[in-house]
Amino acid sequence: MNEKKGVLVTGAGGFIGHHLVRRLKEEGYWVRGADLKYPEYESSAADEFEILDLREMDKCLLATRGGIHQVYNLAADMGGIGYITAYHAAISRNNILINANMLEASRQNGVQRFLFSSSACVYAQSKQKDADVAPLKEEDAYPADPEPGYGWEKLFAEELCRYYRKDYGFETRIVRFHNVYGPLGTYDGGKEKAPAAMCRKVALAANHGEVEIWGDGEQTRSFMYVDDCVEGLMRIMASDYHEALNLGTDELVTINQLVNMVAEIAGKKLKVTHDLSGPQGVRGRNSENSRTRRVLGWEPSIPLRQGLAVTYKWIASALSKSHARQPEVMEPAAGD
Repeated sequence: MNEKKGVLVTGAGGFIGHHLVRRLKEEGYWVRGADLKYPEYESSAADEFEILDLREMDKCLLATRGGIHQVYNLAADMGGIGYITAYHAAISRNNILINANMLEASRQNGVQRFLFSSSACVYAQSKQKDADVAPLKEEDAYPADPEPGYGWEKLFAEELCRYYRKDYGFETRIVRFHNVYGPLGTYDGGKEKAPAAMCRKVALAANHGEVEIWGDGEQTRSFMYVDDCVEGLMRIMASDYHEALNLGTDELVTINQLVNMVAEIAGKKLKVTHDLSGPQGVRGRNSENSRTRRVLGWEPSIPLRQGLAVTYKWIASALSKSHARQPEVMEPAAGD
């Protein structure tokens, strides 16, 4: 191991973690990946990849052993809006254990810098009741009114990072993700986010056919392509800023606009139908990026249509190769 560049990525078997490992290796870092599972669609680029249950303290100590200098703690029990609204107890318990144990193990093993992946689900629900939502500033997380379960445990873990910095002088960084999408992400099974679910739906639909989404489709979100996400993560880790930072675009679209954009990319004319009984999450959510620009001198900038074109091509190809025909599960808006 190059001791000056030893990095641990937890959640390295997941979507963002897999892309981050690949980028870190391109930049010359020695990388250890840890997760409950290997990456789903291609082999990890990590120098070491260990299957570890990070809810257990001894596994966290094992993951952070041997001169790891930086930890990107992306491991989490999470999914799209249908998933995170159905399993509050399990998600909260699993993630609290992961985050608390990873912080303490990193501190004990002399890690120099720890990045915690939080979520836009920490923002006050009262500030997200309109589709034409004002972009959310970092301070809009308080007074606290996050989404049940997933949002509450993320907000508490942010506070725990602050406590560790204050009490132990442990260098922590906090990033709030806003709806990340791209190739190599889950696109079926119930844990997929809205862009991937839309791409799957459109790819499986016949031209002039139908796709169904939850809600009336006028709920709004912004979406960030995974390459921008990885770039932002590395910039935040390298920065001297230790408070929470938004990481997302401010390109706000309705879910109806999202599905129409995917249909145009696919070259299909489709009818959109709506299931008003499905979970929808908050009515509107967008990222306010002025602090991100000030701290990093940068912000995510890949246009949604550009990222969706790459994502749709990959998902359509994967479906074609596997001849997959999954149950009709749809989520109209990503969970975080």
